[in-house]
Amino acid sequence: MAYAVAMTTIGRFEQALGRTALWAPYMPAVKADERVRSYYVQRLRIYPHALREQNAFYSPPTKSLLFGYFQANRIDAGDNLPGGLVFSCLSHDVVAHETTHALLDGLYRYYQYQTNADIAAFHEAFADIVALFQHFTIPVALKHTVARSQGDLRKDNLLAQLAQQFGQASNGSKALRSALAQPPRSTDYANATEPHDLGAVLLAAIFQAFLEIYEARIADLKRLATGGTGVLPPGDISVDLVNRMAKEASTAADHVLKTCIRALDYCPPLDLTFGDYLRALITADMDLEPEDQFNYRTAFISGFRARGIFPEDVRTLSEESLRWQPPKIRLAPERMHKMLGSLDLTWNLTSNRRQSYLRSESNGFLLWRWLQENLSPHEAAALETDLGVYIRAGDHVPKEIPTSEDGIPKLQIQCRPARRIGRRGQQLTDLVVEGIQRYIVTDPDTGLPVTYRGGCTLLIDIEQERFRYAVRKRVGSKSRIATAQNFQRMAADGSQSYFDPGREREPFAMLHRGE
Repeated sequence: MAYAVAMTTIGRFEQALGRTALWAPYMPAVKADERVRSYYVQRLRIYPHALREQNAFYSPPTKSLLFGYFQANRIDAGDNLPGGLVFSCLSHDVVAHETTHALLDGLYRYYQYQTNADIAAFHEAFADIVALFQHFTIPVALKHTVARSQGDLRKDNLLAQLAQQFGQASNGSKALRSALAQPPRSTDYANATEPHDLGAVLLAAIFQAFLEIYEARIADLKRLATGGTGVLPPGDISVDLVNRMAKEASTAADHVLKTCIRALDYCPPLDLTFGDYLRALITADMDLEPEDQFNYRTAFISGFRARGIFPEDVRTLSEESLRWQPPKIRLAPERMHKMLGSLDLTWNLTSNRRQSYLRSESNGFLLWRWLQENLSPHEAAALETDLGVYIRAGDHVPKEIPTSEDGIPKLQIQCRPARRIGRRGQQLTDLVVEGIQRYIVTDPDTGLPVTYRGGCTLLIDIEQERFRYAVRKRVGSKSRIATAQNFQRMAADGSQSYFDPGREREPFAMLHRGE
């Protein structure tokens, strides 16, 4: 069970991103003046009976999924045997959830660093999103739910619930979480503080978008079935209508899930906020489906707006305003061609995982060397401004940025391809470049060095050989560092600092014990 669901979840990611998935490398702790090293991890390990406790979690230090088993509540255990054993490895939702944690960590390893309230919540919400929308790939359950609800998926139903057995065995509730928990309020995002509560806000926003898309897709079916009124009479609906509605629900869920996964390539490499993720969703969908027949992007914006989730630094909530912008610098076509020609871009769905990892490391170094050797001082300065990191040596580099012996700022670069196919069969191929840089300051209270990070996700169109988007978190930003310091101080006071950079703890184990 655990293996089958994990492989299905991995397959969903690989299909959406167009490449083999990688697990987070092993990265031993280093001192401020040492080079950051990483070591390839061949496989994710799964331990179905790892814990005798009411928990299951992804373990970053061991790169494994650990599933627990426990006795059900003796007073109110729902459909379970009171006091009987419940195995989390037999829960589709729990397995998909934990596998998603591992996949997300493999893509963005610095999302473990809790620099704002949204980071831990995003990990939880995104894992729930993947688990939830995989419900719509189960035809029998989908058709049963559509038939019982007359196609109205806004009614409380099993498809919108997560980990039903786990929730019942714990406290007799229907499920551990539900995407239809409560009507949206504009204060939901501002009032949620605990990671699971805040993650539930994001999950509900995405599910609302799905419902609006689904209802737009079945509107014509309801009109045909009711002679134009669109209002279904009481009683059972026909089998043919159930099948058609179920098909539309499955199509809408598949599109939403793929968009949510593809949007990861449009996210900053660290310090993510829910507002950043909305912009990533809009940009990813505009790239692949510019016509937007069923108003998918409007549905996403509506779901976020209804709960008070707004991005920073945008003038309006229009699609064009939310879409990420390209960097201002432009390189001559022949120079872009030479830059891309120096890289190995053969990483695809059939690639060996080890070779994909080595290509990512090699391409990062080759791109760094090209930037050092081929940019003019003016171009380097312009690119540093666009990307929010420091590339070339010089007096302009702050002393807080670690440098090599010859004064070159240390910059960690990873490269990965993103291949996507739209509804009409068009293919979009990008190179996703992730750059991360450290910024080390002395803590005024302890006198010890504290590392903050900044970075950028740069998307390059491989076919047209041009820069497409720059998604940056500027290194050394005083406002961002102050925000991180304030949040970490508040989190420590409230005992909510689940993620820390020490890597000695099990952040997801602590996070899930709080459920």
